[in-house]
Amino acid sequence: MPDSIHILSLIAFSPLLGVLVLMFMPKNQGQWIKTIAIITTLIPLALSAWLYAAFNHQIAGPQFKEELGWIQVPLNHEAGGLNQLTSFFFEFKYVMAVDGLSLPLIFLTALICTMAAFASVYIKKRWKSYFILFLLLETGMFGVFMAQDLFLFFVFFEITLIPMFFLIGIWGFMERERAANKFLIYNGIGSAIMLVAFLILVSTAGFGQVSNEAGTSLYYSGNLNVIMENLFQSEASFVNQSTLGESPSPFFLSEAMKWTLFIMLLVAFGIKLPIFPFHTWMLKVHTEAPPSIVMIHSGILLKMGAYGMIRFGILLFPQQAAHWAAVLAILGVINILYGAVLAFVQKDFKLVLAYSSISHMGIVLLGLAAFNTIGMEGAVFQLVSHGLISALMFLLVGAVYERTQTTMLDELGGLAKHIPFISGILLISGMASLGLPGLSGFVSEFLAFVGLFETAKVITVIGTLGVIFTAVYVLRGVLSITFGPLKAPADGMKDARLMEAIPMITLAAFIVVLGVYPAVLTEPLHQTVNSFDQFIQSIAKIGG
Repeated sequence: MPDSIHILSLIAFSPLLGVLVLMFMPKNQGQWIKTIAIITTLIPLALSAWLYAAFNHQIAGPQFKEELGWIQVPLNHEAGGLNQLTSFFFEFKYVMAVDGLSLPLIFLTALICTMAAFASVYIKKRWKSYFILFLLLETGMFGVFMAQDLFLFFVFFEITLIPMFFLIGIWGFMERERAANKFLIYNGIGSAIMLVAFLILVSTAGFGQVSNEAGTSLYYSGNLNVIMENLFQSEASFVNQSTLGESPSPFFLSEAMKWTLFIMLLVAFGIKLPIFPFHTWMLKVHTEAPPSIVMIHSGILLKMGAYGMIRFGILLFPQQAAHWAAVLAILGVINILYGAVLAFVQKDFKLVLAYSSISHMGIVLLGLAAFNTIGMEGAVFQLVSHGLISALMFLLVGAVYERTQTTMLDELGGLAKHIPFISGILLISGMASLGLPGLSGFVSEFLAFVGLFETAKVITVIGTLGVIFTAVYVLRGVLSITFGPLKAPADGMKDARLMEAIPMITLAAFIVVLGVYPAVLTEPLHQTVNSFDQFIQSIAKIGG
């Protein structure tokens, strides 16, 4: 496929084609609306699969880059002594690219969205509005993982909030409006903090100039590459200039400001991840949103927090992140143990899985806190693995609720005799969640713990206790549902339908493939993560 095709834009905006078609569909044509929506999600899935296959594993930097002029706002420079300049402006470009970090998350997004579209069989009302919002949400998520401009990233990030708010508030369960409001408030606060941090970055490290025959132009840019280059060069130049008694680089940020920005970004993306104690909003979403939307929320949206933390927190402020390695590791252990212990005492299986997500996101923090290649590989592997496992688990919860009208563990039992296929897939997903060798959960946890063991042995040992707790609450939940005496009415209870079996089998297959052959993910990931590690180490030496 030639570069002129703009593969990234096709992936990101192809869901809007379905939105356009659905807008002209009669709202009473439910079957056609569902069919069109599912077919639409297959388009970016096919394109992202091609992207994954065409990605060059030997290149660490961005690939398939697309760059276009987008927004340029002229600034008044009359009073600033800049009359000799040709122009002075704010510039935000449409810059999209993919590297080894974003590539697996793009494919994960496409896969889970398609599986969630199949799982939308549980939606009983307003299919047209539902799928229009669903496809808008998919576009926003793709853009988050592709954007290379801070303003563009922020726009896509915000696009995900509004559809998600309505998808929870309209199609959720009894307390859906409260869950939607809590989601919007917490994530809105995180977005506001992120925006302020981005504006500071643009107005300092985003400053640049372009000279040509017509003269010199100064600009403020949100381009991530420009900001990283300025921050990196200013760090080196400040050390050299300070020894010579010269003034520092104009791009230089004081240590206090760097720490402020790093903490702001950590909080902003920590709310999304979520990091304890910013997790309470997520519990409501996981229990009140419809199953197909929880699949997307737990499988993709939570991963946006970790992605932003890596892309903007760690890579823009590696010294500050490295100094806080122990803090990140402790936060990770708190997430692991807090989530695991509370998951064990829950009576609602939805809450078991919600606290399990908090626990498993702690493993991501441990991998990042290692600040080495294997640890970061483990963190990203955990993002993908948990995305698949959690999406499958919440799909199964939806299937169980559809048949029993409950997710309370003391009201369930003995379902293996009546829905053996669903029960079997539930057992597979449970084994993957507790880290059984041969499934994806084992690989991600192993890499993260090994990476951290090199730098923080005691914290690693404490963190591994979470693996034991996970086995306890997962087995308790799965066995309570599938074995023992039948408690729910079994009259007319049928096993998985085709629309349920397709996403169940697909997600389970990917979990097994990543567990048996993890190189499918680690090969495209390795060069990029290794370059991140080298970059962080080089900055640490300069700052040292």
